[in-house]
Parts: sequence; structure tokens; C-alpha cells
Amino acid sequence: MSTVGNLLANYLTKPLKKTTHIAPINQETLRATLQPGDVLLVDGNTRLSVPIKYLTQSTWSHAAMYVGEDALPARESWQMPLVLVEADLKYGVHAITLAHYAHLNTRICRPVGLLEEDRKRVVDFVVERIGHHYDLKNILDLGRYLFPFAPVPTRLRRRLLALGSGDPTRAICSTLIAQAFYSVSYPILPDIKREWMDDPECADCYAEIYHIRHHSLYTPRDFDISPFFDIIKPSIVNGFNYRSINLKTSHETSQRTAETSPDPQNSASKQKHSAS
Repeated sequence: MSTVGNLLANYLTKPLKKTTHIAPINQETLRATLQPGDVLLVDGNTRLSVPIKYLTQSTWSHAAMYVGEDALPARESWQMPLVLVEADLKYGVHAITLAHYAHLNTRICRPVGLLEEDRKRVVDFVVERIGHHYDLKNILDLGRYLFPFAPVPTRLRRRLLALGSGDPTRAICSTLIAQAFYSVSYPILPDIKREWMDDPECADCYAEIYHIRHHSLYTPRDFDISPFFDIIKPSIVNGFNYRSINLKTSHETSQRTAETSPDPQNSASKQKHSAS
């Protein structure tokens, strides 16, 4: 079973052919903007990303945590630092460079008001789990991703991602990052329910109770829509002057093309004149 599971994992993690991704943010700007504890969402281009995007109705199919350049042992001077930690179906929990996703669209989600000591605990949580490999014997957990476009009711899509009890489920979902934040009691996207207070002096008083979801139910999209995470856009976070951009409209481009292109009627008349 493990052999079949490994074959499925290799198939699902291969990039799709004929995919075009243009990263709007260069790697240097992204590196200068990220802070330890930030969640980096990725618009993936593997076979596995297709069903995750469909089931979550989102652009984001993967999430990794930025741990900074000092959280892991230094590498050789010519090597790029390992600054991201992710849970991967094929490689388990491992560290990667920022260049790994430099060619893809990404989004930075930053926890708001996270205390410095808790930020360190969150980073340490994921770093300590580097090297954990997932058991791929549960091929039922993997097989569901081979049929991404089966009709699934909206209310069941999140449950389908968390279906099964095997390790492939824990590797695919954003479980690692959700567990890291819950280790310091930081909310992501809890279910908020109002409960009436048992207070005879205030009949209309109620309390908002935050019910934490199980970590296996979290997806990359949840960090994007969470009210407790800021969306950080590197192109504007340090100031943005739209007048400094050399912007060309489609009208200007087509006009320039028309001006530089030869007129077919003039070309034809010139050929006749030369022939006579």
C-alpha cells in the first residue's frame, strides 16, 4: 500500500503542463516584507492544487510559514537561506527557500497583535516538526484528489478536504500552521455563536463565544478571510506612487503598432509602380 501511496503522491505533486503564472512581486521585495510568523499563501500549479482550489473556491491551494533567516542553521554563503516551513504531501514537514515559490502568485497573511514571545513559540512549533514524514498507506485519502470535479455540495466541501483519518489528510490541509497558532491560543477563523447571559438584570445581554474548529478543517483560504490576519501587499506597504509607474494603455500600444506597421494598400501601389 505504501508503494501505491508514494506513486499517487508523486503524481499529485507534479506541476501541471501549460500553466502560466506571472508573479507580480519580485523575490527581493517579498523577502524584505516578510516577518517571522507570517503565513505565505501560494497559488499552486500542481495536480493537487486543482481539487483544493475547487473545494475551497479559492485561488490559494497551499500555505507555508515564514520563520525568518535565524530560525534554522546557517547554510553555505553561496546558498539561499531556508526561511519557509511547509507540510508537503511528498516530503513531509521541511524547510525551503523563498525562491521555491518566486515564480508563483503569493499573498502574505500576518497575525495582528501577536505578542513577540508567542510569535517565537509559533515559529518554534513548526521548526521542531521539520523532518516529520507522513504515512502514505491510506490511499483512500489520496485517491479522492484524482477526481477533483465531482459534484460536491458547498456545505460538504470543507469536510471532504478533512475526510479520512490518515496522514495524507494532515499533510494536505493547513493543519501544521493551524496547530501552531492554536498552541498560543491565537484564533484563525472560529465559529462565533451568541449565547444569552444568565443575568436577571439584563434580559437582552448576550456573550459571543468563540468555538475553535478542529485543525484538520482549516484550508489556506481561511487565513485570507480571517478577521485576525492582515493582508500585507509588498508593493504598497512601504508607500506607493502610481505616477512613478511607466504604464502603457492598450490604446497606446495598438496605436503605436498601427503607426509602425506598413499600410498594405501603399505597399501594393508601390509594387505596381515599380513593376511598370
